[in-house]
Amino acid sequence: MQILLTNDDGIYAPGIQALYHVLCADHQVMVIAPDRERSAVGHAITLHEPLRASRVALNAHYSGYAINGTPADCVKLGLCEMLTAPPDLVISGINPGANVGVNVNYSGTVAAAKEAALFGLPALAASVHSREGVHFEDAARCVKALAETVHHQGLPRGTFLNVNIPDIPYADIIGIRISRQGNGVFPDAFEKRTDPRNRTYYWQGGDQQVFDPDPEIDGPALEANYVSITPIKCDMTDYKALDQLQAWSWER
Repeated sequence: MQILLTNDDGIYAPGIQALYHVLCADHQVMVIAPDRERSAVGHAITLHEPLRASRVALNAHYSGYAINGTPADCVKLGLCEMLTAPPDLVISGINPGANVGVNVNYSGTVAAAKEAALFGLPALAASVHSREGVHFEDAARCVKALAETVHHQGLPRGTFLNVNIPDIPYADIIGIRISRQGNGVFPDAFEKRTDPRNRTYYWQGGDQQVFDPDPEIDGPALEANYVSITPIKCDMTDYKALDQLQAWSWER
């Protein structure tokens, strides 16, 4: 299988390196990833400055191209210019920190997979449920197995998978749960500070997401030590609301 591998943490991040090493055992992998961390940039693309691709080789067993852009830029540039043929699959990750619930809207990891789906390619975004990412190799084994299943089964055009994996040993993972995206409240917070020139600035943060106690939602499934898989569509049309709006009277 030909795989395009990217992320939002940068080409030097341990998650993408672990996934590269596991995938290369049986597949051909091209790494095209940001040259630095681009977390939480969503689906941003670069329009007002040039994109540059630099060959990176950390050692004899890991190499790829570093792009001075966003995760979506990496996928676009790879598919349009750098690859001689479309890959069989695009994988984004492995991200340290779960991308569940409302985080899906902000994640550069998820956006890279979505960009591939916009091109009509099967794709998945992969994250582990820990900022430290202790068990990247175990998570990479999960992603490899899921990638091979996706390649065999196929995905509907315009749909990709958002995969979240417990940061625990492979043997301790209970199983897979096909889950809905949660919409629980994410308590935003801004810490107000003053710089040495007495100017006010704000540091954005937030507490952990609050999930409904529904085992079929991505967050609770992940916290119960299941691999959560959520299919996500690029078409964001609300078809129920579409029917309702068509029934309205729009005369002034």
